[in-house]
Amino acid sequence: MRINRLFRLVIGAIAVTLVATACGGGSDTATTDDHVREGKLTIGIKFDQPGLGFRDKDGSYQGYDVEIAEYVAGKLGVRPDGITFEEAPTARRETMIMNGEVDFIVATYSITDERKEKVDFAGPYFVAGQSLLVKKETTDVIGVESLTGNKKLCSVEGSTPAQYVKDNYAKDVQLVELDTYSRCVEALRSGSVDAVTTDDIILAGFAGQASGELKLVGNTFTIEKYGIGLKKGDQQTRARINDAIEEMIADGSWTKAFEETIGPLRDSTLTPPTVDRY
Repeated sequence: MRINRLFRLVIGAIAVTLVATACGGGSDTATTDDHVREGKLTIGIKFDQPGLGFRDKDGSYQGYDVEIAEYVAGKLGVRPDGITFEEAPTARRETMIMNGEVDFIVATYSITDERKEKVDFAGPYFVAGQSLLVKKETTDVIGVESLTGNKKLCSVEGSTPAQYVKDNYAKDVQLVELDTYSRCVEALRSGSVDAVTTDDIILAGFAGQASGELKLVGNTFTIEKYGIGLKKGDQQTRARINDAIEEMIADGSWTKAFEETIGPLRDSTLTPPTVDRY
């Protein structure tokens, strides 16, 4: 009898634990709206893209994406001291959103139909174009069509720019994929690769940081619409972020933020994008 009673107690304890787990015990089921009411947001950015999303040695954050994120957060009612920035590697962006690790992501995040199957996007807040970065003394790579003769082209895992070049412009180019663009730039500077490809705005930031060692070559050859990624189906938050982007453009803050971060590094005409409320 004592054994049966002990057995029932053990089974009961296990059942209580399973019920608690099924009900969400130990997991964060709060929504972005819940976080906003608490005055807090967790936002994904890049930590290694100069002029866009960059974590300085003192732990501070700077760049155009940071400015966009802070403006949007402010319009949602969250002050800068209520923001926690998390690094959002290219290959993990959708996973971070779907798992609730971040409320939204502002990280040179191109809007594509494939990504829209997993997450939603507000914006775009900027339109960039794919380009090439080479060493200053390079003369045999002057544009995407000149990536011939088994040259090595670097881009980031989980991104599509390098494969796009191989599929459409230079079929014999050797692709090198690393986990960050900063590592691609290191490989370029050391001579391990011949060029780095991604969006011109990203490459301009690295060129500016390299003190004249690197240069952009050729014309842009894609259109990349940067959006703010958030959980799929959260139409309320998406609408509010779209409102904030439009307000940022209208009140001049969008242009000011660009000129103070990327503007000195990128010689081009600045045209505000049109928000897509799909």
